[in-house]
Amino acid sequence: MSAIVLIPARLAATRLPGKPLAEIGGVPMIVRVWRQAVAAGVGPVAVAAGDAEIVRAVEAGGGRAVLTDPALPSGSDRILAALAELDPRGEYEAVINLQGDMPFVEPAIVGACARLLAETPCDIATLVAPEASPADRTNPDVVKAVLAMRDARRGQALYFTRSTLYGDQPVWRHIGVYGYRLEALKRFNAAAPSPLEQREKLEQLRAMELGLSIWAEVAEAAPISVDTPADLAQARAHAETTGR
Repeated sequence: MSAIVLIPARLAATRLPGKPLAEIGGVPMIVRVWRQAVAAGVGPVAVAAGDAEIVRAVEAGGGRAVLTDPALPSGSDRILAALAELDPRGEYEAVINLQGDMPFVEPAIVGACARLLAETPCDIATLVAPEASPADRTNPDVVKAVLAMRDARRGQALYFTRSTLYGDQPVWRHIGVYGYRLEALKRFNAAAPSPLEQREKLEQLRAMELGLSIWAEVAEAAPISVDTPADLAQARAHAETTGR
């Protein structure tokens, strides 16, 4: 299945303004994400940028970026705008939406998302990881995926929630990487925010209310995600400690 990887990014993040350009070990975060996506070997990689400064940083790092309207309301809008320029004929069957705030995301995670689309009947593919600690179960900032497991590594999503999950079954932390079949992405983006989406503040519930199937593969661990100044400090410390 032919795929393209797109990384939406804009400077106006609420909790950490300018975060795509925040340097980690001397490298802008968005450039680090682009490099990890390229290493996955899934297909061409580009940044769907909401600001000219991001375009310049990516190009200076050797990558490709498309400038999109900064007023676009969501990452999926930004991805479709970039796709219209990069693939006007719709030749790619799948689009991988990789968040621009995971500077150390393993290439294998990107590859797993593409592989899941190719090997299952899902409309949307994503990733989960085991809970990092018991505190994850009650933390509303940790999005949990409720899965019907089809084997030890894959399952069909039944729901996503910020609420506490109980019981002895594994609790899966959702990883914000999505692979869409092209028509599923268009259908999702054309729909208005759904009631469950608005209740939980989770976009993927819009897809589920539309009847789109979401499957998830289990990764070893969730990558570091940078949303706050504290997260950025952690990422910088990780880069210094590991030499990455």
